[in-house]
Amino acid sequence: MIKRKAKGDLFIPCTAVLLALFGVVMVYSASNYSAQKDYGDSFFYVKKQAVGVVLGLAAMVFTAKFNYGKYKKAGLASVIVSAVLLGLVFIPGVGVESYGAKRWIGFAGITLQPSELAKFSLVLFTAGYFAENPDRIKKFRTILPVVGVGVLFAVLVILEPNMSITMCIGIVMIGLLFAAGAKARHLLLIVLPVVAAVPVLILAEPYRLKRLSAFLDPWASPKAEGYQLLQSLYALGSGNWFGVGLFNSRQKFDFLPFSESDFILSVIGEELGFIGVLFLFGAMFFLIYRGIRTAVGAKDLYGCILASGITLVYAVQVVINALVVSGSIPPTGLPLPLISSGNTSVIMFMASFGVLYNISAESGAG
Repeated sequence: MIKRKAKGDLFIPCTAVLLALFGVVMVYSASNYSAQKDYGDSFFYVKKQAVGVVLGLAAMVFTAKFNYGKYKKAGLASVIVSAVLLGLVFIPGVGVESYGAKRWIGFAGITLQPSELAKFSLVLFTAGYFAENPDRIKKFRTILPVVGVGVLFAVLVILEPNMSITMCIGIVMIGLLFAAGAKARHLLLIVLPVVAAVPVLILAEPYRLKRLSAFLDPWASPKAEGYQLLQSLYALGSGNWFGVGLFNSRQKFDFLPFSESDFILSVIGEELGFIGVLFLFGAMFFLIYRGIRTAVGAKDLYGCILASGITLVYAVQVVINALVVSGSIPPTGLPLPLISSGNTSVIMFMASFGVLYNISAESGAG
């Protein structure tokens, strides 16, 4: 009798695709005015986003069918590739600068954000490293290679500069060590320097200190550092319970900077209201729940850490973006995964959720 292979958790790819499609609609809504004004094409951003979703869907189909165990030996190679790509952003003619930050590399009209790859490279490396020898998690000196990769990526990203992705990498690194079973005292030895580094990084750059001041009192500089936060709060506040209606945002008319990317949640809140945001977060946290469920039910340690890392990257970005947009933490640029404009981000996340589905399929979860 031929035994049929168990289906994986279809909720994972289905929810991810629905969120990505919703993101396409909201990117158009948030960007049609600025795209028409800046590029003479109201569909400029949404066409790029649609291409990213199509490529992401193709990547998801591939990773959903590709046995995740075969990634086990790719961890170190992915780290090397990510480190090289992160270094390329500083090379004139290769790195692409925008608003004073060098976070992209460009070639043949295509831009790539290496930090989006680096987050998942850290996950791949960590899962493979501990799965190869589970006893490595027991000693502080044998968890240092994971810390070293995390620090390497964090240093390269903060030099761009990109404080938000640096924070994301740090949190994901600590979360991965926790998921792998690191001892509390070892985690403490890592967490304390990471926490201590945050105020140092803020003080090292005057613009970060200004952002902190704007967070504490945005009305002190309503036309400067506090402007974006105030406009975000105006958008969320005017949305009330049910919003002003899809495509009817007023803040997108050049009032709210980066309305199609880092602050797209503000436009969603304005157009769909508190209820709309509640449904959106319900879908996102449902996806996080299915990821945790997959990690717990994984058939091996590698699958468990890999699933934990993918879920953690997504969860950290969702939470940080929501806290920034609502004014709960100082402003920092971090896209809302699967929703915000950005091809590298949407492709990487869709591909990663394909991997998550494959882990659930190999473990027999349905």
